[in-house]
Amino acid sequence: MTSSDSTPALKVAVVPVTPFEQNCSIVMCTATGHAAVVDPGGDLDTIREALAELGVTVDKILLTHGHIDHAGGAAELADSLGVPVEGPHQADQFLLDALTTQGNMYGLAGARPVTPTRYLKDGDTVSVGELVFDVLHVPGHSPGSVVLVDAKDRFALVGDVLFRGSIGRTDFPYGDHAQLISGIKTKLFALGDDLVCLPGHGPATSIGEERATNPFLDGPDCD
Repeated sequence: MTSSDSTPALKVAVVPVTPFEQNCSIVMCTATGHAAVVDPGGDLDTIREALAELGVTVDKILLTHGHIDHAGGAAELADSLGVPVEGPHQADQFLLDALTTQGNMYGLAGARPVTPTRYLKDGDTVSVGELVFDVLHVPGHSPGSVVLVDAKDRFALVGDVLFRGSIGRTDFPYGDHAQLISGIKTKLFALGDDLVCLPGHGPATSIGEERATNPFLDGPDCD
């Protein structure tokens, strides 16, 4: 587990899970000690150990999209903690319904289908203690991918929409490269260069860094 402070109000602990090294994130409101677990794809014992170490009260589970490495452990963790699941957009329900099949494909046992307590859409907000995240629906990697933006603390959970130096895969049958590029440029770039982004895999980055250096977001073919 690694952790970092964005501002005194917000603390984020990253717990890499599954063979895909997915960044399961524990987002904490330091004013209240309340937290959300974001994208618990698996390795729930490791996530539970991190929660115990942090000593937080988990209010909810948040999902950025429906792929196995992000959502595979959501049903079990929600049941064991007695908390709701919020997100992603309803367009990813077909992926959430197929989590057991996805797990079998990739050798990840124990995944169960999950139906969120609340779907998320553009314009919604999600609260974690006193923290407030704006919801952006940014499809392309998956139809229901969402990005969660804490504008006050200049921090966003971007799932597999954007990575440092890369973007989410769009070679799935339901992927849409042009749609993903458009969403990043029109919705994420508008958030400001100083916004720190935590992707679903790999290191954190910023909007400014990706605007300036990301090869997938440069050139006329990306407009």
